[in-house]
Amino acid sequence: MAIILNIETATKNCSVSIAKNGEVIAIKELNNGNYSHAEVLHPFILDVLKEVHLTSTEIDAVAVSKGPGSYTGLRIGVSAAKGLCFAFDKPLISIKTLESLAHAISIDQGIIVSMLDARRMEVYAAVFNHNYEQIRDIKAEIIDENSFSDYLDAGKVYFLGDGAHKCKEVIAHKNAVFVNDKFPSAKEMAQLSYDKYKKNDIEDVAYFEPFYLKDFVVIPEKKKKPTF
Repeated sequence: MAIILNIETATKNCSVSIAKNGEVIAIKELNNGNYSHAEVLHPFILDVLKEVHLTSTEIDAVAVSKGPGSYTGLRIGVSAAKGLCFAFDKPLISIKTLESLAHAISIDQGIIVSMLDARRMEVYAAVFNHNYEQIRDIKAEIIDENSFSDYLDAGKVYFLGDGAHKCKEVIAHKNAVFVNDKFPSAKEMAQLSYDKYKKNDIEDVAYFEPFYLKDFVVIPEKKKKPTF
C-alpha cells in the first residue's frame, strides 16, 4: 500500500491530493484566476491530511508537478515538496505537467495536445496518442494557422489546457477539437505518481529542480514619466 501526497502548482490551479494506491481519497484545489499558491498551498496540504486523518509522517512519498509552467508556481510547489521530503525522510517523485494534463480527458482514437499558456502567441506543448504515450518532445512554440497540421490532416486532435484558446483563435481545421476548462490537477497525478513509486522512480531531493523549458526572463517595468 502507498499513500502519496500530490502537489500541482504549475499553473493558476493550486491543487493538492492524497492518493491511496493511485486512487484519490482527498483533494483540494483553487483556480481563481490568480497565482495564490504562496498563501494557500500549505493550508491545502494540512487540510487534505486532516480529511483522511493522517499526519505528514504517515505518507509514503511526495509527488510534485515538475513543469513546464509558471516559474514562480513551480518554485513554490517544488520547494514545499522538497521541504516535506527533507523533514520526514520521504522519497520525491516528479510528474511531467503536460503528461498529467493529457490524462484529464479520455479518447478512443486521435491525438491529444496538452498545452500551457506562455507569453503572447507562445505555448508549451506536448503531443500524446490515445494511450497517453508521448509521441513528440515538449516544445515552446509560436502558434499559427499551420501549427500541428500533420496531426490534424491525419485525424482528430484534441487541444486542452490554458494555452488551447490561442489555437482556437488561429486554427480552423475540421479535425481540431478544443476542450475547455482543463488544467493540470493533483487528481490526474495520482495514478502517475503511484506507477513511479512502484518502480522506485524517484528524484534526488537535494539536486532536483523544476523543468522550466525556457529561462526565466524578468520584464522591467516601464519608467514613469516625471510629473512637474
